[in-house]
Amino acid sequence: MKFAICNETYQNWELPRLCEHVAGCGYHGLELAPFTLKDDPRELTEEEAEAIGETVRAAGLEVVGLHWLLVKPAGMHITTPDDAVRRDTAAFARHLVRLCAAMGGTIMVWGSPKQRTLPEGVKYQDGFNRAVEVLRSVAETAGPLGVTIAMEPLTPKETNFLTTAAETVNLIHAVDHPACRLHLDVKAMSSEAATIPQVIAANKKYTAHFHANDPNMRGPGFGEVEFVPIAKALKASGYDGYVSVEVFDYTPDPQTIASKSIEYLKKTFAEAGAVTLT
Repeated sequence: MKFAICNETYQNWELPRLCEHVAGCGYHGLELAPFTLKDDPRELTEEEAEAIGETVRAAGLEVVGLHWLLVKPAGMHITTPDDAVRRDTAAFARHLVRLCAAMGGTIMVWGSPKQRTLPEGVKYQDGFNRAVEVLRSVAETAGPLGVTIAMEPLTPKETNFLTTAAETVNLIHAVDHPACRLHLDVKAMSSEAATIPQVIAANKKYTAHFHANDPNMRGPGFGEVEFVPIAKALKASGYDGYVSVEVFDYTPDPQTIASKSIEYLKKTFAEAGAVTLT
């Protein structure tokens, strides 16, 4: 397993400086939010994406992929009955797939709770079917480019659609494409009835990516969640991908968040026998 961090942690830092600090902390990869790269990511070109990837690699890091996919531009949605909106959303997501591949990334974490929440009056199965249609079209573009769409269950406080790993796996089965898999997030799993290690074990054959954080919206080790059992469960599941730090509370500062998070992850994953410290 390798460790990464999400770039929006570094509010408004220039990419070269950001990458230098991330690498200096000991991370292996960087995960990118498209809206941090250009206010309207539709205007971001593949050539610009290639240059971003080169900057990340020049610092000795890998581009893990993209997340926070549908924050900007406004108006994206996958369960709406508005056919035009869904078509635009699918087209934008396919654009992000091509950008991700151009950067050298392989994972696109699909969270975006507001852009999937079932609108008032929409029946669950109707929204489900619409989401399947959108995601299958995106996966068909992603697969040949080596990009995996990693669907993220989120808490019921954030959305009314895909709020458990089991529900999300049902969607993945319906999409029925190898480029559509599961993403697990510690904050989100904390709202499930099962324990986090149980959720990891039950979904090991679907999991393509993993976010480390805490229900208090801060980084791993900044809250009450104990990560040794999580690391043991990931190791037992055979997961060998990235564990990315994703926070939503950016205090006290990015330097502290980044350094303390990886210090805690290295300590707990080593104790679990999931990584070897060098």
